[in-house]
Amino acid sequence: MNRTELKKKIRISSMDLLEKKGYVSPADLLMELDLLSLEGYENWRFGKVPFPEKICRGNLKKLSYIMKELNKFAREQNLKPSWTAYNKWGKGPKKRLQFSKSGDPIIEKGYATHYVKKG
Repeated sequence: MNRTELKKKIRISSMDLLEKKGYVSPADLLMELDLLSLEGYENWRFGKVPFPEKICRGNLKKLSYIMKELNKFAREQNLKPSWTAYNKWGKGPKKRLQFSKSGDPIIEKGYATHYVKKG
């Protein structure tokens, strides 16, 4: 899939998520784009996978492009950014989960930001 096709799919998937849920999250978008499986997402949430970047179908360059396009879409749609805590599911301590291998705070904040309809 080239960049033009991917951009179109990102926009369509983001609109669908916005309609269904009232918000768009990077994790939901990656699942809609079939780059992150539901099983992989759940394994990460239960602490069985260290970070979703490890199990996504796509390289970091592609993931970065998707995040940039999601941010652009959110601005164009006048969506409100809302940081969301992602904590481990299941028994034991509710440890904060990591999205990326690097753990870079800017990358982590990007993945943890949901875009919500205003008003």
